[in-house]
Amino acid sequence: MSNREEVSLFPTWRWFGPDDAVTLPEIRQVGAEGIVTALHHIPCGEVWSFEEISRRKEVIDNAGFRWSVVESVNIHESIKTGAADRDAYIDKYQQTLIHLSKCNIKTVCYNFMPVLDWTRTQLKFRLEDGSYALRYDPAALAAFELYILKRKKAEEIYTEEQQRNAHAYLQKLSESEKDTLQQTIMAGLPGTDEVFTPEEFTVHLERYKDIDEQGLRENLTYFLSKIIPVAEEYDINMCIHPDDPPFPILGLPRVVRTEEDLKYIVDSVPSMRNGITFCTGSLGARKDNDLPGIVQRLGDKIHFLHLRNVQHNLDGSFHEADHLTGSTDMFAVMKAVIEEQQKRIQSGREDVAIPIRPDHGHQYLFDADRKFYPGYSAVGRMRGLAELRGLELGIRRMMS
Repeated sequence: MSNREEVSLFPTWRWFGPDDAVTLPEIRQVGAEGIVTALHHIPCGEVWSFEEISRRKEVIDNAGFRWSVVESVNIHESIKTGAADRDAYIDKYQQTLIHLSKCNIKTVCYNFMPVLDWTRTQLKFRLEDGSYALRYDPAALAAFELYILKRKKAEEIYTEEQQRNAHAYLQKLSESEKDTLQQTIMAGLPGTDEVFTPEEFTVHLERYKDIDEQGLRENLTYFLSKIIPVAEEYDINMCIHPDDPPFPILGLPRVVRTEEDLKYIVDSVPSMRNGITFCTGSLGARKDNDLPGIVQRLGDKIHFLHLRNVQHNLDGSFHEADHLTGSTDMFAVMKAVIEEQQKRIQSGREDVAIPIRPDHGHQYLFDADRKFYPGYSAVGRMRGLAELRGLELGIRRMMS
């Protein structure tokens, strides 16, 4: 293969299985070639059997796709907290990886976020064009934590000004709006409508009362030390997803927030199988993250791409913008990704067509009457995928 020969990124689409409002025949028409999914009906921590994986793969194959990425094989809380039974859950995780490999599914995205997989304070933030976006407002989170959940010692992490702002925010909410805020924050489990009760949520938070960032980082390293040898043996690319949002919330530690964190993780258990899901939305929620620079310096460990944009606001909030607008320079990110592909071609690597998916999308009027998992409407992601593919093609032509 010559250095000038082009290999496009591999376009994929996240599908939540048979219960997803977006069907495989619809996805077939949007330009995606691979499916990103998981067996959400299997409880976290249990083994995915070869038979269950094969059944889902057959459905995907028959629809004309390839099951290209698993997102996610969720990690049991016992592993994250370093509980006495963590090795039993790690054994089950290893067995799931072996079954996936035998079904020729070789890329696994996962995260190490305590309790929740993502956190927003508003799921339908109305934009100027009438569409809806996901939004995170620190004042709203503080209002929930201080005055609704009433988490112990929560006031210690907020300044007096932040507490006043949180109280003022709360005073503007009706009772139904308070309920909506609570349900929005205590959701965040992928592929499910499950929402914790305040009592359940408090129990989960209590498990982390003695675990700081260093403790969580040690538990992650322990997990990787057990998993990566299996991944190497069975040719599985493990790629960790950044924290969403990438800063501590609700007294919970975060350890996948910055370039420094990502480098620590990939260096902690050296292996090409110990890699990264590069999510511009999660990492981009921090203004101090240099996204093109992360690709330039850690790009050889990127096995999966989530591209979306966020708009930072003066009050510290952010909302999800269109894929090509917002606070992240998507042109610079895509150019760095294509340059990483060129490096892989020159070094003889085979994993040049990195899987990419449009991550989240606005909910437009076209989809107003359909029920989607938050952020996963059809038309918004379709627009995102089209824009990203056009941007990729334009940069490739410019660089040729």
